[in-house]
Amino acid sequence: MGVTRPIAVVAAAALVLPLASCGGDPAKAGSSAKPSASKPGKASAAPGTRKADWIPGYVADMSLPEKVGQLFVPTFSSESAAKEAIKKYHVGGLIYFPGNMHSPKQTAEQSNALQKTSKVPLLLGVDEEQGIVSRAPFITSFPGNMALGATHDPAQARAAAQVTGTELRAVGINQNYAPVADVNVNPHNPVIGVRSFGSDPAQVSTMLGGAIAGYQAAGVAATAKHFPGHGDTGTDSHTGLPVIKHSRTTWERLDAPPFKAAIADGVDSIMSAHIVVPGLDKSGDPSTLSPTVLTGLLRGTLGFQGVIITDSLEMAGARRKYPDTVVPVRAVNAGADQLLMPPSLSRAHAAVVKAVHSGKISEKRLDDAVARVLRLKEKRGLFSGTHVDPARADKVVGSAGNKATVRQVAEHAVTLVRNEGVLPLAKKTVYVSGPKSAPLAAALREHGVHTTASLHSADAAVLTTLNAGSATAARVKALKGKPVVVAALGRPYDLNSADQAKGALATYSSSSASVAALAKALSGDLKPTGKLPVPAGGKPAGHGLTYG
Repeated sequence: MGVTRPIAVVAAAALVLPLASCGGDPAKAGSSAKPSASKPGKASAAPGTRKADWIPGYVADMSLPEKVGQLFVPTFSSESAAKEAIKKYHVGGLIYFPGNMHSPKQTAEQSNALQKTSKVPLLLGVDEEQGIVSRAPFITSFPGNMALGATHDPAQARAAAQVTGTELRAVGINQNYAPVADVNVNPHNPVIGVRSFGSDPAQVSTMLGGAIAGYQAAGVAATAKHFPGHGDTGTDSHTGLPVIKHSRTTWERLDAPPFKAAIADGVDSIMSAHIVVPGLDKSGDPSTLSPTVLTGLLRGTLGFQGVIITDSLEMAGARRKYPDTVVPVRAVNAGADQLLMPPSLSRAHAAVVKAVHSGKISEKRLDDAVARVLRLKEKRGLFSGTHVDPARADKVVGSAGNKATVRQVAEHAVTLVRNEGVLPLAKKTVYVSGPKSAPLAAALREHGVHTTASLHSADAAVLTTLNAGSATAARVKALKGKPVVVAALGRPYDLNSADQAKGALATYSSSSASVAALAKALSGDLKPTGKLPVPAGGKPAGHGLTYG
């Protein structure tokens, strides 16, 4: 997803619930008590006395307001406000943002309090993609998807996701709106960029599978996003309604493969995009509100039977065409099972209840959506217990092992794109400028590279960029008279304007781990092994150099 909220960063460790009770079929574990169909919210007796599929009966015993509530995942300003939403609107989940999370212990305690308030276990979600979209301020910080894409190793994606997923589960969060499945083929894409694994559908599919496996092994529901594909847009759906002009044939070749792979890999949920794709649906409706896209393509053509969740309904792309009371009704009829972040929970809930009463939403459509949400909760072990240990959360989050995994990912991601005899920098005196220049210079010194505050006295210059785009060329030119090495700390497309540089590298991230890995590579203490996940610096995807 991508929502108009502050972006922060988070951490990981060991599972809070045994894997048997938070993944796969809990009934097979022999210890997962399911609620009785006649008593919503209550656990049934012995496992052997339950019907194989208890959920339809459970749904049938719910009131209409309770059923409708299960579809909604609102934000909350305080714990008391969240409890009110649970009691008054019977919400099926809540989404965490930085303002709700102050420490691992506090977040775990709050998750326990919210779960205790609800008759039905809650899906407590977060937008924790790693990289530039990260919410919990305490979580172990990873470089992000494009850095992982540069490793070309799905095992790295799995390891990173399992760390993040384990940390999330430790604080009571059981649904993550990640990983991004979009294939970023537009260098000017304002909303995806380094959030994508890359520009090749096959490679994105492979890396996506690793991430899905990692999150779900940690007991956290993974969410592939943003269907039908947000990788070729010049408009941000937070502020507008993007139109993607891919034909059906192009979509099948470029955008669809990662979602097909995610479904084959058993992804728990898929998030819709607020984009218009005339090649798929000529109505002009955003995909979130399109039965042709969600029910026709995602359910029908691709065969997805898991939970479909909307991107934030606060975003402009969802609200451009219809009023806020119409949007949730159209989303449900399009095929959505979870409605994320309605601008007004009270109005949206009332609108859906009214639509069911009037027949605009059929009872079958509502019951199907509620059943899918409940099955996801069962799959993730929530009917077996939701309590987490706050003291343990403090130990799990930010562990030494988790930080070691971050360093490993960052080092494997560093990509050497060009080297005209200037690298490595060992035994040279170097002038460093650009974003993160101070920590980079300090890290270089730790690896034996001399740094200077004077360009005149330097043997070479290192210029860091962070999404500078075409301005990179002028910055290289300003360092006249010295061999220049450009290091792209964000989008690697900066290297497209660095043709005058003697050396070029990409880290895809400005995190401390990525800066440390860059210094290690520049000094020669690390041989770069990353390969471009997108075309950049005049080189194709898959290109990558190393030292002899």
